[in-house]
Order: sequence, then C-alpha cells, then structure tokens
Amino acid sequence: MKPAVIITCGDPLGIGPEIVVKALKSNRIRKLCAPVLIGEEKTLLKTGWTNSLAPLLPIRLPGLNLRIRKPDKIAGLISYKAAHLAVRLALSGKIPVVTAPISKQSWRLAGIPFTGHTELLKTFAEKEPLMMFVARSLKAALVTEHLAVKALSGKITKRLIVAKCRIFASALKKVDCINNPNIGICGLNPHSGDRGLMGNEEIKTLIPAINFLRKRYGINAKGPLPPDQAWLEHMTGKHDGILCMYHDQAVNPIKIAAGAHRVVHYTAGLPFTRTSPAHGTAFDIAGKNAANPSSMIEAIIFACALSKSDMAFTPDPSDLEKFIKKI
Repeated sequence: MKPAVIITCGDPLGIGPEIVVKALKSNRIRKLCAPVLIGEEKTLLKTGWTNSLAPLLPIRLPGLNLRIRKPDKIAGLISYKAAHLAVRLALSGKIPVVTAPISKQSWRLAGIPFTGHTELLKTFAEKEPLMMFVARSLKAALVTEHLAVKALSGKITKRLIVAKCRIFASALKKVDCINNPNIGICGLNPHSGDRGLMGNEEIKTLIPAINFLRKRYGINAKGPLPPDQAWLEHMTGKHDGILCMYHDQAVNPIKIAAGAHRVVHYTAGLPFTRTSPAHGTAFDIAGKNAANPSSMIEAIIFACALSKSDMAFTPDPSDLEKFIKKI
C-alpha cells in the first residue's frame, strides 16, 4: 500500500494546477505515493487531470473567470479554502501536505488575514514554523519570512534567532540524520556590520544569541558570518546548513547555486510535514503548458521521504469523505 500525500493545487489561475497534473504523470510520483488533490475542478480538467491520476476533493465557488491570469478575489478564496482543508486533514491524520503556489495578492483581495501559507500554518498548528529551503546537500533557513527590509532590524531579536536556530537544528537532524549539525549564521548588515561600522545588530543581538545557543543548548553555531562567506563554507561542506536573517539572503543564493527548479520549500517545526515548490504562481505563463513541474516533483518526493513513519492513511474517496466529517 502506497502512502498518502495531500496536494493542494494553489491559485487556480496560476501554474499550480498544471504543475500538479504534470507531477502526477511522473513515473517517480506514481510509484512513490497515493496523492489526494484539493482544488478547483475546472482548471484541473483543462490541464489533463482525471480521477485515475488522483482523487479530488473539489473546492467550488461561483464566479471564477478562467480567462484571466492575474490576482483575483475568487481565486484567492479557492486557494485559501484548499489550504485550510489540507491543514485540518494533516492535523487530524498526520498526513503530509504539499502546497502549490498561491497568490498573496489574491488572498489580500479575498480578505484573507494571512500573507501566505506559512502564516496560516503558524496560526492553525499553534507552532512556530521555520521556512527552510532544500536542494540536495544545500539547506538554508530563515529567521524572518515575508518582511519588508525596513522592518528587519526591529523584528530580529535574540529570542527569535534562538527559537529559529533550535528548530533548524532539529530539522537538520531529521533530514540528514546528523546528531549535532554545524550551522553557519549570517549577519544582517554588509560584512556582518564590520565591528559596528555598518550597523550594530551583530554586536547587540546576533553575537549574544549565538553564544547563548552554544552554551545553553550545545548547538554548533558559527557566526555572524558575511553571507558570501557563509554560503561558500556551506557549499564546500563546512556547515550542514545556514541560518539567514531575511528572505532573499537564502532564496536567491540557493536558487542560483542549485537551479531554481531543484529547490524545495520545507516548513519545519510543524506537527506534520509540509513542503512546496520554491516558486510562485507565474501568471504570465499560466494556461500555456509552459510550466516546469520539477520543483513540485521534488517537493512531493521530499515530503514522502520525511513522513514515512507517520503515514498510514489510505486515500479511498469514500474514506476521505467520512474522515472529513469527523474533523
């Protein structure tokens, strides 16, 4: 019996439905797991979905215009309802979840009180999540997530760095089976502040946090390091992972180093496994059969690899309906 994995199809006007269906047609995925889809049926049918590929839990809302390819209120509601149902299923049955890209603008138009999946997961799982990006041997995690640069200094605290690094250390143990991983920690300012000449966040916040991680928790944390040094040392095997202060400090280098379609987003720290492709909705190519499913395929494979011990759920459609009524 193949293990189940829940796959949300993301924004129905983006490339989510296309990359999901293409991934399901991959021999690697067909042999590995038994997927269950949550999404909008009409867009999936247009991309070649049939029930023989995977059963579907449809999200139906009137008024979706399939001719537009841009942020849209109805599309935002559909993708949010799919994500919400996936989280409820995952929390109830420890089923891994893979999410296709949503549009943050569509969620805002729909009045959704979350900026994205990570913030939704934090609220409903009642756990502090960690955004982590994985591409084979490369692993990077974030202290802050989707935050404007001007807000970084006020957000980054000793407590937050310690909390995120502890989750990262646990995640690296799970992913790589390393008892005490070596973690490089990036500075915030150019040249890690250059001893206070270009900002004092390293002196006031990062160094005390790193010292505390070493002394209190025995974590092999090194830093604060200039990001170029941190990435070079990670790529040459000196660190098992690097903790970055903000989004682009992690995402841009790992995509350049590994190739954009090889990177997987993994949300660590949750009571269930959640992964996603590390790219967006790509409205500009949606509906043109031009989307590359590689990152989605890698996300499904990674989710299954992490969740082998938790998955004992058989995705029979009738069983799913009964299961949903219980939650």
